[in-house]
Amino acid sequence: MTLTNGIQPALEKLLELAQQAAQHSYSPYSKFRVGAALRLSNGEIVTGTNVENVSLGLTICAERAALVSAISQFGPEIRVDAVAVANLNGMPSPPCGACRQMLAEFTQPGAAVLFPSEDGFKTMSFSDLLPFGFDMKLK
Repeated sequence: MTLTNGIQPALEKLLELAQQAAQHSYSPYSKFRVGAALRLSNGEIVTGTNVENVSLGLTICAERAALVSAISQFGPEIRVDAVAVANLNGMPSPPCGACRQMLAEFTQPGAAVLFPSEDGFKTMSFSDLLPFGFDMKLK
């Protein structure tokens, strides 16, 4: 786990795209505007934003929105090499448990994950972010 003051240039670009995606958030209930950017192993970058629903349980987080978009565009063979999360509220926002588990299916264990923390931005490897994720690889 690394606390970042200077963000690596490759992650900085992802962060900018995540911040842009957050601009499109549909969050009339929480007002918590989040964006995510995923860099895929093929070099493509896909973004997503949170979309709330009045029932709240049907809300989708930015990370899962980006992942669904990546699979829709490039197929289920995608692999995620890096993740950046941003919000427009200046609050800590690591990926939630549901997002971590969904990402686990497609993310390289050593993939960098950048997210807002209490002390700025934090970068962790995905395996550190979800050390005991459920894993049942289909052979």
